[in-house]
Amino acid sequence: MSTNKRAQGHISATSGKSTAAKQPSLQSNSTKKPEKQRVAPKTQAWQILAALALLLVLALLVAELDAGIAAWFKGRGVDKNPLEYPLTAAVIGLIASFVLRRTQTYTLLKPGIRTELFLKIGLVLLGARISLGQIMSKGVGGLLQAVIMVSSVFFFTWWLAGKFKLEATLKAVMATAVSVCGVSAAIAAAGAVLAKKEEVTYVTALVIITALPMMVLMPWIAQGLGLPPSVAGGWFGGNIDTTAAVVGAGTMFGPDAQAVAAVVKMAQNVFIGIAAFLLAVYFVTNVERRPGERPSARVIWDRFPKFVIGFILLSVLTSLGVFSADALKALDGLSKWAFTFAFIAIGIDLSVRDLRGMGWKPFAVYMAATVFNTLLALGVAWLIFGVWGL
Repeated sequence: MSTNKRAQGHISATSGKSTAAKQPSLQSNSTKKPEKQRVAPKTQAWQILAALALLLVLALLVAELDAGIAAWFKGRGVDKNPLEYPLTAAVIGLIASFVLRRTQTYTLLKPGIRTELFLKIGLVLLGARISLGQIMSKGVGGLLQAVIMVSSVFFFTWWLAGKFKLEATLKAVMATAVSVCGVSAAIAAAGAVLAKKEEVTYVTALVIITALPMMVLMPWIAQGLGLPPSVAGGWFGGNIDTTAAVVGAGTMFGPDAQAVAAVVKMAQNVFIGIAAFLLAVYFVTNVERRPGERPSARVIWDRFPKFVIGFILLSVLTSLGVFSADALKALDGLSKWAFTFAFIAIGIDLSVRDLRGMGWKPFAVYMAATVFNTLLALGVAWLIFGVWGL
């Protein structure tokens, strides 16, 4: 009996301990202090200032290198530097990124590497380059080609990206970049659809990588095909994604081709604001809308990237002749400095690991869309400037 009682007492005590372990008392919970959540370290002013100082030094280095490269090409009979400053800035940024990550100082300076801010400032100032009067003075050919190219390439890229099951935000940024004007259009679209930073960086890297070889090869191909300057210029302007590379390709072919290429690309730049607005409306009313929900105009307005308004405003003021020639030159210079900061920041922020994580599908879609853009732009330019003579 005593043995059974001791056994029962042992079992009872054990079960009691088990129960207590599984169901802690309310008293112990009430006296237990809550765990402190980890709070991200607050950004210090010196971090931002140090990053801006670094970017300024690198931007000055890019300017010196750009001037030196231009002088080297000019000494060999090439008036326009084919290696435009965005490429130089991106390469300098990549080198800086390697050094910062090796020295483990990248995290300290990261708060001041404001890539999107610099891109937005550059995009707003880019509006000063767009004059509707100048576009119309060159004829309606450039505007007509822009309408055809932007709509066709955008929907082709959108459709193809859907077939590859890309994210809706990446699809929007990529389609806008390929169809409108590269990096500037990508950042506007990203603001409208709230795209991830990695998606914008990925598309921007693809734009820079493809623009350089196209800028160098397309004038050579155009000469081999015997294209007239107007057709060649229309082809360059409708196909190459960056404005700087378009001007470079046109300059390499000839002054007449450069004039047409610049007008066609300028006409495509007009669609930056239109694309951003339509994407904001589409994502609010279709992609992100919940069942039974009716998005209001206020929601669309909140989503619309406000910096695009600055771009449109400067474009309108330029078209009305508000700015003098010196003012336009100064605004253009500020835009280039802002984009120089932006491309350096893109190089610093670029992570090979993040790009690999995106997979091969976005790359395949972008390259296929670029080929489609190239062939379509050639046919449309030949028809508008060669056959119709607009």
